[in-house]
Amino acid sequence: MGMAVLVEIHVPMTADAEWIDDVGDFMIDLEEELGLEEYDDGEEFGEVYIFFIAGASEKTLLAAASRVATRGGVPAGAFAMVTDTDAPQFGMGRRVDLPVR
Repeated sequence: MGMAVLVEIHVPMTADAEWIDDVGDFMIDLEEELGLEEYDDGEEFGEVYIFFIAGASEKTLLAAASRVATRGGVPAGAFAMVTDTDAPQFGMGRRVDLPVR
């Protein structure tokens, strides 16, 4: 498949993690609406939960990430990392504050 743009959505973990399943469901809607794909299953990493999206332009992926960040119930302080599907580990790349204006 080769290298493609990957956006990681980093959301601060909270004691109440019900929003994770909600965002997972919302991703399905975003996939259909925007033509992107959830690149990998989300996972808890330190003090954040990371969702991975790819399969569309950087602009589209950041728009989707912004919609996740501003969704009701999602903890404040989310940010995106713009990287690529060949990155050796996550958390690398360019940080983008969410929502993107």
